[in-house]
Amino acid sequence: MTAQLDVVNPRTGAADYTITPLSAEQLADLAARMRAAQPAWAARTPEERGEILNRFAQAIRQHREPLVAALTADTGRAGISRTEADTIPHLLARWAGSAPAIIARSAVTGFQTSHPTIDTDLRLVPYPLVGVISPWNFPLILALIDAIPALMAGCAVLVKPSEVTPRFIRPLMDALGEVPELQDVLALVEGDGATGQALVPLVDYVAFTGSVPTGRKVGEAAARAFIPASLELGGKDPFIVLASADPQAAARTALRASVVNTGQACQSIERIYVARAIAAPFIEALVEEAAKVQLNYPDINRGDIGPFIFSRQAEIVQGHIDQAVAAGARVLTGGTVETLGGGKYLRPTVIVDVTPDMAVMREESFGPVLPVVIFDTVDEAVVQANDSEFGLSGAVYAGSLDEAEAVGRRLDVGGVSLNDGSLTAIVWETEKSSFGLSGMGPSRMGDSGLLRFFRRQAIIRQRGTPLPLAAYGEGNGA
Repeated sequence: MTAQLDVVNPRTGAADYTITPLSAEQLADLAARMRAAQPAWAARTPEERGEILNRFAQAIRQHREPLVAALTADTGRAGISRTEADTIPHLLARWAGSAPAIIARSAVTGFQTSHPTIDTDLRLVPYPLVGVISPWNFPLILALIDAIPALMAGCAVLVKPSEVTPRFIRPLMDALGEVPELQDVLALVEGDGATGQALVPLVDYVAFTGSVPTGRKVGEAAARAFIPASLELGGKDPFIVLASADPQAAARTALRASVVNTGQACQSIERIYVARAIAAPFIEALVEEAAKVQLNYPDINRGDIGPFIFSRQAEIVQGHIDQAVAAGARVLTGGTVETLGGGKYLRPTVIVDVTPDMAVMREESFGPVLPVVIFDTVDEAVVQANDSEFGLSGAVYAGSLDEAEAVGRRLDVGGVSLNDGSLTAIVWETEKSSFGLSGMGPSRMGDSGLLRFFRRQAIIRQRGTPLPLAAYGEGNGA
């Protein structure tokens, strides 16, 4: 029998929930059953699959309260948990509505080739079984952001959410139980890293969201299994504030884009570069705004940010802060992880006098930490912003969108927010690549979010007479 795993409540620090991972044999058996069911699912039209996903959306709405309760217990936050539960029906409706047209225009028929007697069709053939390994910071959204388009493509999907935040699995499976057509082609399983490791060789495509070290392991395992992978990894997003910007408005935006969800988001702003001409009022405003932020303790329904979902992350963030201070940086607000009611909290932490070699400037902090660097020229700011192994996204704030865009186009990142920050968190319709160590594989945004789950098959018709062997003889063309 597989041993149970304890799950810690991030607000109390107590292990008050357990999960039971599937054994490797059970997981393999589940994958085999899903493979057997997938051809019938793929045989449905995209419109039929969309109608079924719309019914799944309705079932999720009906199970909203237990889903929100589970997400709240998992993450220690209430408002964002409600947002997560309310986002998924919209995500289902989006793909149900848009996928049929995307598939229709991508599957080309009767294409005339350069050979007068030969034409082709392009068929989109779904991968039979897609594996999804999702993280703990947005448990529900990131479990389904890949699964939903894969289902619309006609794939079966096996999801392994993080063992840190697994409580939502059971109420979501209850909702799934109300949609019989999906029960054999969508499954979420409880488990830890060993479960994820066992999943990769069982599937035909793996979509992973998480840290760079674990992403490397998933990518290597996918290569050994000879399957494609989409890897959405970490970020160290820069925020450039030009001299023409309103310092107060830029500070408010930088703060929000850094501390939402306690900074536990890959697209959080983690480095700020401000022009010397407005550095003093910008930093003053940033500290003032940071001081206003309230923890959602003791009342989970009040305040702005919650506890660290994973207590180990609090230790990592504190280590980054302490190392910076020891090397000469100054903390202007925040700076110390607090234990309140058993949970780990950090107030927004503004740090100045940082240098490029500090961990707080190079490694992903994944917490509400705002290191600020002052620059003299725009070229200097761009060079420093691009001095990173990561390239997920970034932002530029200026007096005009044109000025911001001119600088934004020079950043080595996949998505650039202009006169705002972290817009990739809410804008999913436009494709973007993850540069550097921030990821690998096709974009999960835009049409690619669906089309990556298809293989392409060419149907090639000879409508004339096939060439004889003599056409390839050595004497031809002499």
